[in-house]
Amino acid sequence: MNETNPAVSATIESWPGTAYPLGATYDGSGTNFAIYTDGAERVELCLFDEDGEETRVRLYEQDGYVWHCYLPSVQPGQRYGYRIHGPYDPASGQRFNPSKLVLDPYAKAISGDITWDQAVFSYDFGDPDSFNDQDSAPYMPKGVVINPYFDWTGDRHPRTPYADSLIYEAHVKGLTQLHPDVPEALRGTYAGIAHPAVVAHLKNLGITAIELMPVHQFVHDSVLGEKGLRNYWGYNTLNFFSPHGEYASAGDYGQQVQEFKSMVKTLHANDIEVILDVVYNHTAEGNHLGPTLSWRGIDNEAYYRLEEDRRYYTDYTGTGNSLNMRHPHSLQLIMDSLRYWVTEMHVDGFRFDLASTLARELHDVDKLSAFFDLVQQDPIVSQAKLIAEPWDVGPGGYQVGNFPPLWTEWNGKYRDTVRDFWRGEPSTLGEFATRLCGSPDLYARSGRRPVASINFVTAHDGFTLRDLVSYNEKHNEANGEDGNDGESHNRSWNMGAEGPTEDEHVLALRARQQRNFIATLMLSQGVPMLLHGDELGRTQQGNNNTYAQDNELSWVHWDHADQPLIEFTKTLAKLRHEHPTFRRRHFFNGKVAKRGDGEGLPDVVWISTDGSQMEDEDWNEAFVKAMGYFLNGDAIPGRDDRGQRIVDKSFIIYFNASESDIEATLPTHELRYRWEVVIDTSGQNVDLGVLEPGASLTLPQRTVTVLREYSQPEQEPDHSVAASVATLTQPISIIQNAD
Repeated sequence: MNETNPAVSATIESWPGTAYPLGATYDGSGTNFAIYTDGAERVELCLFDEDGEETRVRLYEQDGYVWHCYLPSVQPGQRYGYRIHGPYDPASGQRFNPSKLVLDPYAKAISGDITWDQAVFSYDFGDPDSFNDQDSAPYMPKGVVINPYFDWTGDRHPRTPYADSLIYEAHVKGLTQLHPDVPEALRGTYAGIAHPAVVAHLKNLGITAIELMPVHQFVHDSVLGEKGLRNYWGYNTLNFFSPHGEYASAGDYGQQVQEFKSMVKTLHANDIEVILDVVYNHTAEGNHLGPTLSWRGIDNEAYYRLEEDRRYYTDYTGTGNSLNMRHPHSLQLIMDSLRYWVTEMHVDGFRFDLASTLARELHDVDKLSAFFDLVQQDPIVSQAKLIAEPWDVGPGGYQVGNFPPLWTEWNGKYRDTVRDFWRGEPSTLGEFATRLCGSPDLYARSGRRPVASINFVTAHDGFTLRDLVSYNEKHNEANGEDGNDGESHNRSWNMGAEGPTEDEHVLALRARQQRNFIATLMLSQGVPMLLHGDELGRTQQGNNNTYAQDNELSWVHWDHADQPLIEFTKTLAKLRHEHPTFRRRHFFNGKVAKRGDGEGLPDVVWISTDGSQMEDEDWNEAFVKAMGYFLNGDAIPGRDDRGQRIVDKSFIIYFNASESDIEATLPTHELRYRWEVVIDTSGQNVDLGVLEPGASLTLPQRTVTVLREYSQPEQEPDHSVAASVATLTQPISIIQNAD
């Protein structure tokens, strides 16, 4: 590198500036620049004009390894990067290379994309131990100085309690790209998400929070580009502060920040929270053969976990590297990013991808790790919704149920159990009941509550709901990996035909099974999460790993929407919203809830189809696939926001996962209520009128039937009858110990 390069400026006025805040901070007059790097010998700030011409400003000030300056002439829209001078010695973990333009880790916006050229790599292809000194600037995106000011007047965080939440996992582009009512220029963008047609759909479904798949600036991998594919999902982060520029309709010179904020403000005005799927476990720089884009060329040892042979990266994520959660500046980067998205971008929460990696200090996952300590004591981040994907690919990485009390978790055991139950697997009844109850076996022992469980049947990673009932096998040929990618054990069932069919019986059964899954999800204790498009009957044609399918295979086809399924989903969401018995904030305990006259019933009673209360042998029967349970609306612990006791109607819900119709007898004695059918996923029992105690009710094969209390009991319960108020002692024990 020519140290006397004429691009080095002697004319730009440069003041010392300050070491905090990190990044490029415009104050209304000029811009302060600050970057952390330990081990660097020299730091140059590189400014780029509209023609790509580069001007360098050397940073002389350093405080605590933070290099900084203030440029009074720099305004919003200025593109920039850094060149970091220092030793290039991979064997010792140092990879400084001033020929590589590196992005500011704290850049608030990124303009442009990477052009995959030899120049963005610090070694020559074919020789990993070599040193490449080609200038990477022409092939690199640039950071952008942004105008931080935005009119947030009237904005407020909805702060919907977890128990009242209905989460909708969505992709910015996939949800809006084919929406006929969204103007073409806004499709696939933040503005598209905020369009009235999209917001109306979310409101119609009763959605309280949209969980957006990665919107941090990410990279389209070179390997995918060679195959004619793109990184659709976005789990390959290039910067933790910048909203992804491709999702902005107005431009990427800072306009993406304003557009994102406008989206948030619009959603908040409609009482919809914004949760971001964030990827702090790794970066887009990959392993030792990856490019030099940002962190690697700024301070490789600080930002990445390195092996004993420090040329190589520890990989708990399956992507080539893992962020170094043992270094204070790496932790600071994450915490600063989280606070920024809450305070400046007004988001309401985060779903942490492969969160177990964040809990690794030495090697094991540790719920007392520094990261959790920092989150716990942070007055801003600790008040946001915090959702863990509680696993990674490293040893001991599956940690469902083991995150600290402040956190909720994607409950993978809920997904697996519910899928197994509805495809008719034996010996699932006990665990299925446990999952319906909010998974007390996972969360009660640590003082957590049912809302710790984010319940889901489908998510972006895997089959859509329609494909779950239409395919036995994955069909990932479009990914170009010979079908070796994606999960092979999907717990799916095609109902007798693989993929598209004209068999009316198969199609009817698939429709019923989709309703069964949605009903189970909405009526379970915990927090339900719906995958975008599942309510429309969206298919990916059997592809369960569409990470690289940025095309119509993955996008939501609104013109093919299953309107009856939309209405059914809306009905179930409304039922959940209107009845607090499905949104309990405490686990069932089987204790009697005393009424004014001193009498009462347990909060939940498990019922056999003959009307009796379930016994031990009922739970242990491998091939029993049907049961019911009574939810006592008069036994909901806690108080509402105004301190009033919470009282609701009582319900009985029957689940029949067998291949046969079953005649059920409604319970008598203690549960001597009159009932009305409010939900029947088969559609056969919805007009039965009022059902008396002891009446017979047909439970069609593979059906959820929901009965609501019609009136008060005809007479006071006769507690001399055997198995009265202690009905749940044994079943609860079984449920809480279910694996």
